[in-house]
Amino acid sequence: MKKIVLLSLMLGGLACTNQVKVAENKIEADVEYLANDKLEGRQTGTAGEVLASEYLVKRFKAMGVAPKGTDGYLQSFSFKPKTDPHSEVDFTTNADSTITGHNVIGYIDNNAATTVVIGAHYDHLGYGGEGSLYRGEDKAVHNGADDNASGVAVMLNLASRLKVKNEQAEVKDRNNYLFMAFSGEEMGLLGSNYFSKNPTIDASSINYMINMDMVGRMKADSTLAVYGTGTSPMFKQTLKSNNDKFKIVENESGVGPSDHTSFYLIDVPVLHFFTGQHEDYHKPGDDAEKLNYDGMNLISDYIYTIINDLDDNGELAFRKTKNETESTPRFKVGLGVVPDYLYDGTGMRIDGTREETPAFNAGLQKGDVVLKLGDSTITDMMSYMRALSVFEKGDEAGIIVKRGETEIQTKVQF
Repeated sequence: MKKIVLLSLMLGGLACTNQVKVAENKIEADVEYLANDKLEGRQTGTAGEVLASEYLVKRFKAMGVAPKGTDGYLQSFSFKPKTDPHSEVDFTTNADSTITGHNVIGYIDNNAATTVVIGAHYDHLGYGGEGSLYRGEDKAVHNGADDNASGVAVMLNLASRLKVKNEQAEVKDRNNYLFMAFSGEEMGLLGSNYFSKNPTIDASSINYMINMDMVGRMKADSTLAVYGTGTSPMFKQTLKSNNDKFKIVENESGVGPSDHTSFYLIDVPVLHFFTGQHEDYHKPGDDAEKLNYDGMNLISDYIYTIINDLDDNGELAFRKTKNETESTPRFKVGLGVVPDYLYDGTGMRIDGTREETPAFNAGLQKGDVVLKLGDSTITDMMSYMRALSVFEKGDEAGIIVKRGETEIQTKVQF
């Protein structure tokens, strides 16, 4: 009997040693914590941002991802606000009236010559401020579940998966991995810009950078926007060959309103993933329960597959792209709409309208596709912006929109 018990214990111990560790999926839990009211919108330089950074440090530690900041996992940076910081929110200010933000940085060292940076910003708008599109009179927390707890949650999921994979692999990946949760994005890409000028690794060793900003609201048609596809010759074919789930909308430019831009500007190939704007963008309604978690898991799977596919391609070639923002017209007026950046048909599709604006007053609705504004035919976003740039406050313009199968002609007063 004793021999049987001893044999069972030995076999049990052997089974335990041969167990395959599986990466934990905490995407939903991560969003729910980061987008909780107690973090007060995670605005850079506030107590809520500090709480969020402490949570991210704990998550990296629990995974066994090593620190790669300037002080453990943290890389702090200070800046002077453009306006009086005390007018909107309680910032923690330094003696010289600067505000301090914190990037949170983890690292998987595979003893490789090159490193892939995987990042997402974790700051948001606090109680609103300049960036808010909320028009209510009450003070309201902007939780930023999609913008950008969603990107951070997917970044953490990728960190867990890549850590487990490389822990168990006989041959490790040919890249190291640097995971970055940026702060200061909403104030002007401050955290990523600071890192690009003060990197905690050799900047010349960065192979490419993946950025995720607002990946939590995938629509029913599974559209996924990917920006930066022209920044390396490898990207387009890799994206195409690994895709069987998404309707991909590509943009070649490495410059855009998120943290990948800071890396493109130091000659690093970049990919930025985005599921589109929505009516809760930069409003208090951007809450955790509204996210498409199945979609987020699919995006994590897709990016993980892309990273694995690119691993044996060595150092990717960098390519400059046309910077669309250089030719973007300046505006004296606005129509008052949220464009659908994922729309790839003819015209400019409206994803939402704001109250008491020219579009709202003219009766334009979500889903309308602008086909003509004034004398200009609208074929895409750029032609819409060029058309809008010729008008001044007080002007009246004819506008044609397609609503379903019907074309509607009306006028807007700027």
